[in-house]
Amino acid sequence: MEKPSGMKMMRKMGSSYTPSIKDALSGITDENKVQEDGQKLNFTQYDEALFEPFTQELLTEKWKEFKEKMADRPSLCSALSNVPEIIESNKLLLKIGNSVQEEDIRLIKPELISWLRKVLRNAGIELTTSIGKIESERMIFSDSEKLQMMMKKNPDLNDLKQKFNLDFSE
Repeated sequence: MEKPSGMKMMRKMGSSYTPSIKDALSGITDENKVQEDGQKLNFTQYDEALFEPFTQELLTEKWKEFKEKMADRPSLCSALSNVPEIIESNKLLLKIGNSVQEEDIRLIKPELISWLRKVLRNAGIELTTSIGKIESERMIFSDSEKLQMMMKKNPDLNDLKQKFNLDFSE
């Protein structure tokens, strides 16, 4: 099979640069050629624009976006339900409930941090986790507890209970 004479062969470059034989023989093995060819810079080479400050509100919004991307993993969504606090300009502290959640976070931490750095345009973001008791509302199970909770929200229910002589036996 013969190649058409007017057609140039194009070589697709991946994420690493391998010089062509012609370039290697002529001494052009510099990786700068990759950057000249339009390849993206390595993420470790930070630009001043990649250290933009961000607010807790913006972090909360982007955190929820990431959580939605992980909707197919319920245990991870549970671990991501708490939004981290900004403890220093680029340091985030995520409080989680147990070691299982910590393991879930550890497994996706590189992806999560990379995504946060990209969307918040801040290459210095660091995430740490701490296991502690997470305060949540107490679950109400009995009828008496349900009534007490409803009466806290609406005190007029107590008048109705007395008027209609309603009493819950436990």
